[in-house]
Amino acid sequence: MNVQRGIRYVSFFCLLSIVFKPTLSVTHYSIPEEMEEGSVVANLAADLGLDLKTLSERKMRLDVASNRKYLDVNKNTGEMYIVERIDREYFCTSKSVTTCVLKLDATIENPVRLFNIELEIMDINDNAPHFRRDTMHLDISEATTVGERFSLTNAVDPDTGSNSVKTYYLSENDHFSIEIQTGRDGSKFADLILKKALDREEQAVHNLILTAVDGGVPARSGTASIIVRVLDTNDNSPQFEKESYTINLTENSPIGSLVVKLNAKDADEGSNSDIVYSFSLYTSEKTQDTFSLNPENGEIRVKEMINFEDFKIYTMEIIATDKGANTLSGKCKLMILITDMNDNHPQISIKSFTSPVKEDIAVGTVIAVVSVSDKDSGENGQIDIDISDELPFTLKESSDNYYELVVSEPLDREKVPEYDITFTVTDRGKPPLSDNETMTLELLDINDNVPQFPQSFYTIQVVENNAPGALLSSLTAHDPDLHENQYLVYFIIEKEIANTSMSMLFSINPENGNLYALKTFDYEIEKEFLFHIEARDSGVPPLSSNVTVHIIIMDQNDNTPLIVSPWRAHGSVVEEKIPRSTDKGTLIAKVIAIDTDSVHNSRITYQFLQNTDATLFSLDQYNGEIRTMRMFSYRDSRHQRLVVIAKDNGEPSLSATVTIKLSTVETALKTYADLTEVPLEYDIFSDLNLYLVIGLGSVSFLLLITILVTIVLKCQKAKPSKAAPPCRNSVISERNSTIADSTLVSNDAYWYSLFLAETRKGKLVVRQPVPKGARYIVSSIPRSTGLTETSDSAASTLQFCAQRVAVHQKTVLEPLRHDAPLFQYVFRLCHSSALIFLYCCVPVSSF
Repeated sequence: MNVQRGIRYVSFFCLLSIVFKPTLSVTHYSIPEEMEEGSVVANLAADLGLDLKTLSERKMRLDVASNRKYLDVNKNTGEMYIVERIDREYFCTSKSVTTCVLKLDATIENPVRLFNIELEIMDINDNAPHFRRDTMHLDISEATTVGERFSLTNAVDPDTGSNSVKTYYLSENDHFSIEIQTGRDGSKFADLILKKALDREEQAVHNLILTAVDGGVPARSGTASIIVRVLDTNDNSPQFEKESYTINLTENSPIGSLVVKLNAKDADEGSNSDIVYSFSLYTSEKTQDTFSLNPENGEIRVKEMINFEDFKIYTMEIIATDKGANTLSGKCKLMILITDMNDNHPQISIKSFTSPVKEDIAVGTVIAVVSVSDKDSGENGQIDIDISDELPFTLKESSDNYYELVVSEPLDREKVPEYDITFTVTDRGKPPLSDNETMTLELLDINDNVPQFPQSFYTIQVVENNAPGALLSSLTAHDPDLHENQYLVYFIIEKEIANTSMSMLFSINPENGNLYALKTFDYEIEKEFLFHIEARDSGVPPLSSNVTVHIIIMDQNDNTPLIVSPWRAHGSVVEEKIPRSTDKGTLIAKVIAIDTDSVHNSRITYQFLQNTDATLFSLDQYNGEIRTMRMFSYRDSRHQRLVVIAKDNGEPSLSATVTIKLSTVETALKTYADLTEVPLEYDIFSDLNLYLVIGLGSVSFLLLITILVTIVLKCQKAKPSKAAPPCRNSVISERNSTIADSTLVSNDAYWYSLFLAETRKGKLVVRQPVPKGARYIVSSIPRSTGLTETSDSAASTLQFCAQRVAVHQKTVLEPLRHDAPLFQYVFRLCHSSALIFLYCCVPVSSF
């Protein structure tokens, strides 16, 4: 639109130039400011009457104005156009100049000509009014009267004429208005007028907006802020938030800790609102000594230690005074309530205590009285008292804060000799505080415990051949009592064994219980002892207990094996005669040895110590039988010497030897048998078993007498027997003793030797058979007698039966040990009776 309007103006002035060309020497153009770059102002060549064809050759140009080139000429068309925007306010800064003209000179050559050109710049409303300061500050006292006028800075508009500032507007408010004034130069300005009294305490600052509006179309405007600060006057006294305050403060609060910060407010400002705090005259000195007041900020702090138990409530009055010219003040009351803190430990006091007491003190007996206290109040002062649940005591409240310690269970000094009783008192504060008191209760001993042995039965093994006075064992009892109740005395409870008192066999130390042997024991005579030992304390009355002691005599290998068969005098050699026609495997002799040691030590083994011909004879190592390994040959010597050793199983082993000289004969001898009795000192019966055997033997003897009478009557009717024929195999045994036993001859062709028994009188009975084909022979062989003849008389038969009875009584009953069960005696008695019946009642001819 500006371009069109500028073209219109240029056309108008060109027309005037043509019309007035004869009279004008200056070419004049008018254009609006702010035209677009490139906009054509006028056809300068046409207006100046120049030929367009020669325009470029003549070098037409425009002079630069104000060192800036705003216009230029198109040399092809002759048009003058805008090179740079033109701002009228830039060229014409004085608002007193109504017309703004830009003067230019146009020059051409060939020939040189100069043209004067005036370009009038027309104003447009392109600038809005603006204030020199965007914000205006006014300080107005709240005591200013209504109607007072205050000057404001006016607005400026670079445009001229109707485009300049036309009026002002003030934002809506209750206290101010404006009045517009016109200056001599036509400029407009406004004054601010107070229309309502100000109150700084109600509104300390008023923010207003002043708007300036120009007269252009469309109109432009500019604004500025007006900040009115209301100045204070001391018209308000300090005020506390409340007239009275109640503060809860815990006792023992640290010194310097903040109690409360009082905040008095003064609606004034500046020195009128500066407040100083102070105690009034109504505040006690104790309160002022306990608390401090900061006069600047109103902080009340703890000045010294606070104890609830001393003071529970503190009251004070605080005054707040401003610093205005005419000072104003306000006041408030402050009440500080001290809250109890659980800062006092409960206390316990022992009022009565009995110690020591006897361990048999009755249940329910009072042994102590205690009291408890706490200076705190409420739950902090409520106290609980306890003792350990593991103690045999209870607490019973006897009165307010008084308690009795009572025995609740029987006491035993041997289990617990003394009690550390700890009373623990605890209040109910948070956190709870506690205290404790410990007292020791000692128990006096009474004689209530019997001595106790670690075992109820002692088995002591003693190796035979011990030294007299040897320590066997220490039998120590324990008595948990004290002092004289604990002192023990040991002694053996008297008991006689085989008319011998235990105190003669054993001795015990009465102080320490050491048991000693008073004699040397022999396993083969005494194998065990059983008696009691008593331990008695020295209490009143004394208590005692006993223990059973079982002494077992352990065997030693102290007895050398004794060879009882073949029997020979001490150091003599046994001589035997055997037929040279003896078959292989024939029993030549049987070596029998006995050992009075125990079973283990008495186990006998046999072996040849010397053998003339090792291929001729063999020896069974277990039963001692010597047999031929082959028949005799003509190369074999007539005399054979055998040395047999019998060794026991002891450690070290003991042994005995026997030498047997064998002579071979060619002549067959009649068979006869030897029964040899070897004296052996061996006692196997004692005490009760002896009496039992004697009784059974007596009954058996009566039975046997009856049987013998019957046998004698029957034998008187028997026929005489014939002599026994000679036997191919016979043995002649020479002895220095009398043979007094019968000889059993069986139909077997072998010889054997049988060890029957150990007799009560210490004699050994050996029975040997006669060769095959012989009958039973009862005979008595004197010394150096060779052959045995058969007796056909009844006296021989009677002698035979009597000998059978005696032999079986010795072989069946007497070998029993004194400790054999009763049923063995009965069984052997029946067995003996049956054998006697066979021997005596069955006719000899039936064999």
